[in-house]
Amino acid sequence: MRNKVLALLFLCISCTLYSQNYKVIVEKSDQGMKLLVDGNDFMINGMNWDYVPIGKNYEYSLWKQSDELIRAALDAEMSLLKNMGVNTIRVYTGMQPKWITYVYETYGIYTMLNHTFGRYGLTINGVWTPVTAYKDPKTKILLLSEVTAIAKEYKDTPGLLLFLLGNENNYGLFWSGAETEDFPEGDEKKKFIGERLGRPMYKLMNDAAIKMKSINNNLPIAICNGDLLFVEIIAEECTDIDIYGTNMYRGKSFTDAFEKAKKELDMPILFTEFGADAFNVISNKEDQEMQAFYMVENWKEIYQNAAGLGKSGNAIGGFTFQFSDGWWKYGQTKNLDVHDNNASWFNRGYNLDVKGINSSNNNMNEEWFGVCAKGPTNSKGLYTLYPRAAYFALQEVHQLNPFLKEMNLTIISEHFKKIRLKKHVLKAKEQMATLLKNE
Repeated sequence: MRNKVLALLFLCISCTLYSQNYKVIVEKSDQGMKLLVDGNDFMINGMNWDYVPIGKNYEYSLWKQSDELIRAALDAEMSLLKNMGVNTIRVYTGMQPKWITYVYETYGIYTMLNHTFGRYGLTINGVWTPVTAYKDPKTKILLLSEVTAIAKEYKDTPGLLLFLLGNENNYGLFWSGAETEDFPEGDEKKKFIGERLGRPMYKLMNDAAIKMKSINNNLPIAICNGDLLFVEIIAEECTDIDIYGTNMYRGKSFTDAFEKAKKELDMPILFTEFGADAFNVISNKEDQEMQAFYMVENWKEIYQNAAGLGKSGNAIGGFTFQFSDGWWKYGQTKNLDVHDNNASWFNRGYNLDVKGINSSNNNMNEEWFGVCAKGPTNSKGLYTLYPRAAYFALQEVHQLNPFLKEMNLTIISEHFKKIRLKKHVLKAKEQMATLLKNE
């Protein structure tokens, strides 16, 4: 009997030690909106992170590899992320709870877990459906069952910071695939799609949030929307969502995003994706300084709009896109061993590689968004990363804490003025030469 009591006591202690022992909330005050972790201000210095070797694509999963390979990959990349000042990674479902905890306990890095919520299609009763119909009863049952399972599986997981639903699913109402395209024009068409397809999708996302919170109420839930499209519908349908997450690519400035999210939604804004590619279509070669410029400017605005600084006060952070190049992004299933420099879409906001004021040449290179370049895979299934200038520039960016008592807009401005991009370009080239020499 004594042994049984001791065993039970040990089990209870173990559960206490290895369960989530913190609470994450959104706090609103006259100073603005903040994310608090156990009562402490937390600015998300995040990174979109995955692990896809050259020659593989979206079908590859690190989490299906051996524990030895997973641990080696995490040790190599999380040490680089920690050194950069990243405190949270964005990861899609598939990463098991034990690895979320490993990353947190070993490197102090949290995880935002992302369920795509039918963004790239669903298999319903054994039939693949490429475009998700959010009104369909079977679709509703499937998606709610999936998020329920996730809420249960990841309940009390140390290192889990929040849940994210979707990945610019509003764009998926127009596009059937994962590859980025130019956005369709026409306000009437957008409005029609928003009401007919968007409204039931957002309502279902809100239902999912309610369900997940009934299981796990220690963590906030965000959605991932493309820019501000359909924000007026989100305001009406997503009343139980805690955080407005957005993938936003507007160039060096987010312009009205902070104020509009505050006014229309009364939610904190979290940039779930933003950044710039490192390939210049005008010079037809890598341009590390250009990439670093846009990323640094974006982060400056995020910090300036944190609570208590006199501006919008609703920025809680962001996830730079992305940690390493995705060699599969252009074409998705072909030329996976080629670092393709085809630009697949146009964005005038990134005007440093737009050929002229009236030009509409594609300038966004999907396979070059990494703050690190990617090397070949070795016999163990691992690869080396070569940090670009953006890595070192963001390392300097993330040394700033916008929530310090003495912080103000002048201090933030001065901090960013001291960042010398050309210096970081040279540093990146020197480090790459050293890494190649030592291989």
